[in-house]
Amino acid sequence: MRVVTWNLWWRFGGWAERQKGILAVLRELRPDVVGLQEVWSDGEGEHLAGWLARELGLHCAWAASPAPGRWQRRIGDPGVGIGTAVLSRRPVVESAVLRLPAPAELDDGRQALYVRLDGPGHQVPFFTVHLNSGVGASEVRRAQVAALVDFVAAHRHGTAFPPVVTGDFNARPASPEIRPLRTAGLHDAWRYAAPGQPSGTWGPGDPDGPEALSARIDHVHVGPPGPGGLGRVRAVRRAGDRPVEGVLPSDHAAVVADLDD
Repeated sequence: MRVVTWNLWWRFGGWAERQKGILAVLRELRPDVVGLQEVWSDGEGEHLAGWLARELGLHCAWAASPAPGRWQRRIGDPGVGIGTAVLSRRPVVESAVLRLPAPAELDDGRQALYVRLDGPGHQVPFFTVHLNSGVGASEVRRAQVAALVDFVAAHRHGTAFPPVVTGDFNARPASPEIRPLRTAGLHDAWRYAAPGQPSGTWGPGDPDGPEALSARIDHVHVGPPGPGGLGRVRAVRRAGDRPVEGVLPSDHAAVVADLDD
């Protein structure tokens, strides 16, 4: 099962041109399930995740941010929404949304989205999340990860497949924000499948090439493998870190993990 997580950089940086590149990358990757963050919606029922799902022939689960105001003020457009989404080849049989805790002055509607994916022999509990950004928001992210761990625990039952937790954590692997995931038994795909390989997914400022991607803040974590090795990470790499027709699809690279299914 091929898992992808990708922050799509909302409506920043020439979004209309980037949209084509995002589609091209996902079409080439042929993922089974994708967790998406910073997904735009147009306020009239259309959103980027839905368009991608139609183009790729995938199922879609969408969670609009309940507090998009801070985002909208950054681009001066109160009509554009933002949200989190999952695209999947397998049907979505259950979903839930967790609004992540944040103080009022930093609350911009960050969420975790859970979906349960149907499949032959077992179902897959899949999560994607977008934590608060900023050097000064470490304590906020720690509280958000604590809430995420409880959210995962509440929805991981009833299947032999381990939970798959993806997203933009805005935190490096060794940071205190990530530690509770390890304590909860979730394994970092990069650490177990590709230690030492280039793994940066974001760099400060607008990226001008893959050398700008110095910080690994986008993650795929998987619970201990189930019976027969279900969910074991076989390979992990980044994608979407090269221009498509001269345009970088996002300021983040995608993370691609292949799991035993």
